[in-house]
Parts: sequence; C-alpha cells; structure tokens
Amino acid sequence: MNIVILAAGTGKRMRSALPKVLHPLAGRPLLSHVIDTARTLDPARLVVVIGHGAEAVRSAVAAPDVQFAVQEQQLGTGHAVQQALPLLDPAHPTLVLYGDVPLTRASTLRRLTDAAGQNGYGVLTVTLDDPTGYGRIVRDSDGEVLRIVEQKDASEEQRRIREINTGIIVTPTAPLAGWLASLKNDNVQGEFYLTDVVELAIEAGLDIVTTQPDEEWETLGVNSKQQLAELERIHQRNVADTLLVEGVTLADPARIDVRGTLECGRDVSIDVNCVFEGRVTLADNVSIGPNCVIRNATIGAGTRVDAFTHIEGAQVGAQVVLGPYARLRPGAALADEAHVGNFVEVKNAAIGYGSKANHLAYIGDADVGARVNIGAGTITCNYDGANKHRTIIEDDVFVGSDTQLVAPVRIGRGVTIAAGTTVWKDAEAGALVLNDKTQTAKSGYVRPVKKKT
Repeated sequence: MNIVILAAGTGKRMRSALPKVLHPLAGRPLLSHVIDTARTLDPARLVVVIGHGAEAVRSAVAAPDVQFAVQEQQLGTGHAVQQALPLLDPAHPTLVLYGDVPLTRASTLRRLTDAAGQNGYGVLTVTLDDPTGYGRIVRDSDGEVLRIVEQKDASEEQRRIREINTGIIVTPTAPLAGWLASLKNDNVQGEFYLTDVVELAIEAGLDIVTTQPDEEWETLGVNSKQQLAELERIHQRNVADTLLVEGVTLADPARIDVRGTLECGRDVSIDVNCVFEGRVTLADNVSIGPNCVIRNATIGAGTRVDAFTHIEGAQVGAQVVLGPYARLRPGAALADEAHVGNFVEVKNAAIGYGSKANHLAYIGDADVGARVNIGAGTITCNYDGANKHRTIIEDDVFVGSDTQLVAPVRIGRGVTIAAGTTVWKDAEAGALVLNDKTQTAKSGYVRPVKKKT
C-alpha cells in the first residue's frame, strides 16, 4: 500500500516556533512515532506532506524510505493529500495518517486496511461519550455510511451523533485524483476536506467500511501543550504496563519515563522518578534506585544503582555498585564488581574488576586496573588547557585521598600513593609515592577567643 502522513499544519495552539509534529513525545518527535508505525505495515510508498516549518521537519525525519510532498498553503486535508498524489503508486490503495496522532497501533491500521481490501473505502471511527469538536459519521437507516459532517457544519441532530471520524482512511488510489479535484471549499472553514471524498466514493459505487480501535486514545491528536502532556502520560503508562507484564518491578508505574527503548532481564526493580533515554539494557537482578537518569547504557546482572545516579553512554558490568549521586559520562566502562560511589564522576575511562572509587573523585581519560582503591578527593588531571592526556593505573594500586594524577602518567602495579600527593612522573611497580613534606608542631598554642560585644 501507499501511506501518506499529513504533517503540514501550523499548530498555532502549541504557541511555539517548533513545528507541531516535531514536539517530543517520549523523547522523540510526534511524527517519528507515526512513521515508525507506518513502517511496520511495509508500505510500497511512504510520503510525508510538509508545509509549516518544512525544512525543519524534513531534516528531522529524513530517511531513504521517506518521500516528501510540500503543501505551500494549508488549504485543508483534501488539498494536502492532493500534493502527495504524484508520488503514489495508483496500483495500491492509500492509507492516510496524521503526524500529530502518534499512538495509533499498527494492529488497528491492519484491521482497517484488511476490511477495505484493495478496492474498498475504509474509515477508522470511534464512539465517544462527548464527540464535541469532531466530524460525525452520518448513516442511513440500514447503518450504511452516507457522509461525514464536520462539527462546524453539522445540524443539531447531527451533533448528537456519538460516532466520529478520526480522519484516518484507506482508499483506492487510482480514482483519488478525480475525487480530490472535485472537492469544494464551501464550508465554514473554507477548506477542502478529505472527509468529503467519502460521498464521492459512495457515488462511484464503492463499499464504505468502518472499523474502530481497541482503545480510544489511539485516535487522539495533539493540538496544544495540554493534549501533548495527556498523551505523554498515556504512552508512559502503556510502557509501564508492558514492563509489569514482562515481570519488571516498578515502585510506582505512574512515575517512570522511558524516552527510547528499555530492555529488562528477570527480576529487575525500578524505583520512582527514573528516566531512561535512548537505548538502555538492564540485565537480570538489576536494581535502580529513585531519581536516576540512564541514557544509552548497558548495565550488567546484579548491579545496584543507588539514588540520583546519572549514567550516559556507559557500559557497566555485573555486581557493580553505583551511587548514590554518581555520574558516568560517555566512554565510561566498569568491569564486574567495581564500585563508584557518591559524588564520583567517570568519563572516558575504564575501571577494572573490583576496583573502587567510593567518594568525591574525578576519573577522566584513564585506564584503571583490577583491585585498585582510589581515595576521596582524587582527580586525574587529564587536560592541559589544549589537549587531553591519559592516566594508566595498573592492578592493585592504592591511591590515597586528595591525590592529583597529572597525565600523561603511568602508575605501576602495586604502587601505594600517600595521601595528598601530586604525581606527575611515572611510578615503578611496588613503589611508595609521596611528596616530601615537613610537619611542624608548636606546644602551648592558644586558640583565638571570640570577643564579646
């Protein structure tokens, strides 16, 4: 089939310079969700109709399988589909979707296209308790569709109809050009409505079929920030329900945000207010504490991530302990049983098996071996003001508190570095490294006393 996605609208009620279809839902543009769903239907042609903010929209979703048609003036949905016609294959039916309706399931669309077949005209409808604002499905006494009437053009009797048009239709493509050319804009909006095509299809003798989605929210669109927020929560609750079905323990399903893909093994637990972005994988028995942000990371089996830890672009091994308040930046790689504690930052560094940096340290551009202890206040001085340099710490090194390792430098196996040492030369294996210091003690010293006022 052909699939046309209408994405040319201005979105005035969004009150934003960003084109409406590019506003993010779950961290990705609304339009991207629709395109992903369309791809699951394996279309022969996939055309996005763009208009307002055309170049920004094109840049955001450009892909080899996506073609673009430009609607220079927004003259209605019928006019928008007309712009896509030259890019469509007339031998296949055309499914029309909307770039601001992101949650429609592929199964719902397949049910519609299957019902319509190759030569039928299908309309996705939904029955609402309050249909205000939507076009109504007008049927005859036998239940056959006669027309679709927009809210602003409907009579009082028609406004009492609860079955509404979602806008999603499937139609034979070959006669579509003639139908669209016959549309008139003598309506309240002064637009060429795609909904008026249904009457032309009836006149042509086509079967008009309707199907409905499993869930009402599949048909909800975004016209305001309020509606965007509502759909965000619906989507996130759907994701949470899927995780629960898969056996993930969520402390509160209403307080998790997945803005990408989250893959979980068995017996994973996630506390409240955690955000997962990009592609995140949690292996078996991983525990995530509250208020963590994890982006594009893999976390090994049995690892514990304590509260307020931020992880981005990192690979974390098994049985690791992270946080609270730890930060792993891109390029961090932690081997099994490593510990990175509170207020420790790791960037572009590998930390070996069983090594520990439990508090108040910065480890950047470094290779840390196995069983290394890094004391509080230790930093790798990796930047000379122009270039980054690497620090190499071999196995079984003990780094005392408040140590500065001035890269490039290599610390040999089993070295002990005394607290408060600045290391700027390589240290051979097994050495004790310290800066010579003099300590003076004066007896009988009397502390100053605060004067009374």
